[in-house]
Amino acid sequence: MLVYGSRVTDTTTDTAHRPTVLFVCVHNAGRSQMAAGYLAALAGDRVEVLSAGSEPKDMINPVAVEAMAEEGIDIAGNVPKVLTVDAVRESDVVITMGCGDTCPIFPGKRYEDWELDDPAGQGIEAVRPIRDEIRRRIDVLLAEILPAS
Repeated sequence: MLVYGSRVTDTTTDTAHRPTVLFVCVHNAGRSQMAAGYLAALAGDRVEVLSAGSEPKDMINPVAVEAMAEEGIDIAGNVPKVLTVDAVRESDVVITMGCGDTCPIFPGKRYEDWELDDPAGQGIEAVRPIRDEIRRRIDVLLAEILPAS
């Protein structure tokens, strides 16, 4: 069973509820975009995936795009979005990456803060380990929020 908002969901019988996961980092150009890309690719339509930033950049970090392309995941068409209260309210799981203090808190939500290096200004060699750690954490998250197939 998982707690979503104020209700308890038995994931073995509740097929109507798709969990919504929001990834938040400062610029919504690197870490949160890579995490959203992995979750969308691995979970498909079983999870609603959102990402946002407290101070979004104009474009996705090209090195993050390159690192994800190496994994066969295309995030090049994504656009950084500003974090809104509504995005947090609509999410079941909120994962912050270096901007936890700016994220609104709502009772009944699951919050995690993933301490990850910021890929901004880094080369591909430095971004690959960040990407790989995000993948590891996404695998754990998926096992926790989705019932076994």
